[in-house]
This record gives sequence, structure tokens and C-alpha cells, in this order.
Amino acid sequence: MSKKLAWLMGGLTAVVAVAPAMALPTSVGEEGIDALRLQANPYNLTGRKIGIGQVEVGRPGKFGVDKAFSSIRAIAVEGVFHRDEPAKADTFVDAHAAMVATVMVSADKTLRGVAPDARLYASAVGSIRGSGQPQECLSAQHVALQNSGDVRAINFSFGEPLQRDTRENPELDGNALLTQCVDWSARVHNTLYVIAGNQGNGGIPIPTDNYNGITVASTMRRGGEFAKLDFSNLSDLPEGIGRSLIAREINVGARRSISLVAPGNNIAVYNLEGQRISVTGTSFAAPHVTASVALLQEYGDRALKKADPNWSADSRRSEVMKAILLNGVDKIKDSGDGQKLGMERTILDKENLTWLDGDAYSNAQIPLDIEMGTGQLNAFRAYQQFSAGQWDATQPIPAIGWDYGTVDDSSYQDYILEAPLQGGSHASITLTWQRLVELNDSNGNEQFDVGEDFRDRGLNNLDIYLMSADSDNPSESACSSVSTVDSIEHIFCPVPATGQYKIRVQYRDRANEETQPYALAWWTVPASPR
Repeated sequence: MSKKLAWLMGGLTAVVAVAPAMALPTSVGEEGIDALRLQANPYNLTGRKIGIGQVEVGRPGKFGVDKAFSSIRAIAVEGVFHRDEPAKADTFVDAHAAMVATVMVSADKTLRGVAPDARLYASAVGSIRGSGQPQECLSAQHVALQNSGDVRAINFSFGEPLQRDTRENPELDGNALLTQCVDWSARVHNTLYVIAGNQGNGGIPIPTDNYNGITVASTMRRGGEFAKLDFSNLSDLPEGIGRSLIAREINVGARRSISLVAPGNNIAVYNLEGQRISVTGTSFAAPHVTASVALLQEYGDRALKKADPNWSADSRRSEVMKAILLNGVDKIKDSGDGQKLGMERTILDKENLTWLDGDAYSNAQIPLDIEMGTGQLNAFRAYQQFSAGQWDATQPIPAIGWDYGTVDDSSYQDYILEAPLQGGSHASITLTWQRLVELNDSNGNEQFDVGEDFRDRGLNNLDIYLMSADSDNPSESACSSVSTVDSIEHIFCPVPATGQYKIRVQYRDRANEETQPYALAWWTVPASPR
């Protein structure tokens, strides 16, 4: 693999042969993200009819199109493209892309993907000599328009190095064309972009500085479970040895990159020859998240068809999926009393410290841990968070739930928890909203074309508080998340005393529109009856 191609692909840091049926079922099963439980009875969630996407330098093969791929029928791809055109047979078929697709949609009984029945649409950007961020944006847009314009999540297990960015003195400030494209498409096409995080020497930084998607780091096994940050991740404070490299590979200012972590070390996949090999890197962590969206969205669409109460088409919003995934994580293993929300394991960073040891736990202005974001993906816990249903601010809310609402400038929405919260238990609350990026549409066709660019209209500033139900003073809140630079606010804090509480969503500072849509997810512990 050339150094330039490795830059663009990222993620692929180790490839070794392994025994059959070894690693992938572990990362998809209870030792990893616990998605196999959702595939089995009584849930039977496999991603049926849900569109997801994949954009990379190359693409996976498709049976019936590519002769070289005819032996790997377990990976069924719905559509393959070269940028915004149908793929030509046996062109740009790529091992890296095939391995990423395995994690998402493999239907092999012994090497099962996260969402084997999802509809996967994949576009190859093509040769790096004739492509760049405009062509990558074109590919992403084309994938987002597939499945009748209904693609719920798109996987980026590749990226652009800063050395190839055409801006003068480029930084990870959210202003690269591809990063702005991702944030624009997330809003306009309502799709959740899942981006493989920086790693290694040089990394794949662009578009890890996005606002409207999820950037993923990878974990490795510890004691048989995926529970420790992999050393291949490049995510640390810019101090000490390697400071200049790390400083260029993380977001400028106080905003952090990593939103979530997922298994990414020694993951079993298929190569182009149909052999099972083991791979490592954030490239293989990200598709665990992307495909988990398909499982959740299949459930959500079922609930819509049944006209379930406390359910609406808001369940399809990308901001809702983001809030659900980030709130339904594992951080600290629950002791069995439910006080830490039933979390299944403790996740450790590279220094063997927990989320409770980091500054995100103690500093209200920092919502995300620099190495692990809000924690590790747990698909089953995300299902529990999602299936609790939608509850708006016009009624008392249950202990677990979510909402998609709006808040006006200099105002707030209060969500009053119906039951008292248990003192000493932890509350987890996540708020997500979107940066407003608009297309400078020179030809008026409402689509991105090569030669066009984007306008960043900024990010409105929202905050969240957990407050006593009878208080109206946020400064007296039990806990809060008040970052001034992020499109995520996240609370994970102990409830100080048993009592009645409410969640406040506050519109603090306006950068663009007067009314701001947002998604809110919460998970709390009601007090035990006496």
C-alpha cells in the first residue's frame, strides 16, 4: 500500500490471518457491542429495508457486477458506484472497502455483520491523483440520495490528510470543504455520518472535525471484552513528545473530536479472496456504529407502522440517532444496584483511567472525554434508550426517553421528570444539534457540483441542566453541560439527593436562526418506593 493511499484509507494498521469464526462474532456479540442479541428473538432486528452508505477510495464488490467478487456472496451490496455514476465491472474493487462492508452487512453464519439485511450503497472516489475533497463530497452526496433519498447513516472509513488540503495553512477547524460537505449533507439529506477517527502517524484528519456526525475511536480486548482504548488511536492532549504532530491532528481550540468508541482491534473480516483475516484500526470501529443505526431504525420504522404511542417520524432524525447512540453507552460497570444505569462494563483509556477520571466528568464546559467521547457503543443499550419512546416538554417525562424539539433564542424548554430521582444514582443526558452549513449553489440545482463550495453560518450555543423541579436558577443546578464550542452537550453525574428534578434545554447564544431544532436523550434512576 502506498503512503498516500494509506493516508486516505486510514484505519488499517494491522492485517494477520486468524482462525475461522473467531473475532467478528466477538465484536458484534456480548463481548463487543451486543448487537447479536438484537438480531435474535424476540427482537429480530437485522436492518431490513434500511439504507446505509459507504464512501471510500475504493468499493466492495457486488455479486453479479464484479467477477472477482463472485465467491463472497455473504456480503450483499445493494448498489455500487464510482463517484456519482454506476460502477463499471471490476473497477475500483478494493480490499479495505470489502472488509469494512463485512463488519456492516456480512450474512455469513460464522462471520455475521452488525446489520446483515441492511441495504448498503457504496461509492468509490477513485484514484487519488484525479480526485480530492470535491470528488469525495460528490460521492457522499450520491450515496445520500440512494434508497429513494432515504439513507440513514453513511460510513467514512477514510479521510483526507491536511497535506492535501488546498487552504493556506490548513487546520482542523471545521472549514475544509469535505468537512463542510458532511455537515451540510447531514442536515439536508438527514443522514448520520460516521467518521473513522484519527490514528497513527499522519492519521486521516479531515473530516474528523465535523460537527453534525459522529467521529469514532477504537477499543481492544481486555480480559476477553472490548474495554480499553487501542494504542493505534491518535487522540491525546498536545503535550510532550510528538506535540507538533498531535496538535495538527486534533481539533483547534477547545472542541474535541472523538464522540464515541467501538471495537476496532483484531476484527475478523473477509478479504477479496474470500479468506478470513484479522484487521485493526478505527476503519473497523466506525462500521459497528453505522450498522447499529440500521438496527435501531428498523425498530423505529416498525413502531411507526404500529402507530405506537410516544412515537413519530422524528425517530428518523439524524440528530436523534446521534443522541441515542451517545447516551446509551458503557462507561462504568454497574455494581448491580442500577445506580450507574445498568452499564455492562468499565472502559479504560490508554493510561488505564476511566471516564470518571477525565475532565469531562468534572468540568461542565467539556462534554466529551478526549479519548473516548461519551463512552463505548453498546447497541443493546442504545435500543433500550430508543425504545423508551419520545416524550416532549408538554408533559411529565419518564425516567428514560428522548425527544426532538425546538427552542427559541434566549429561551428554554423544561422537561419535568415524573418520578423523583434516587439520590446517589447517576443521570445521563445528551443534547445534540447541528451546525448550519449552506451550499453556495451557483447553478441553482440544489445539489453540490464540483467547483461549488459552502458557507458556514455558525453554531448556535445550547446548554443543558439537571435542576431541582422547583428551581428556576440554572446556577443552582445539580449538574450541567455548558460548552461554548460543541454541537453536543453531555451530562453524566451523580444525583445529589433524592427528589424531583427537571432537565432544562437553554438557548444561550445565537449565531444564525432564531429557532434551533435539537435532539435530547436521557437515562435516569427513579427513587425506590418506600
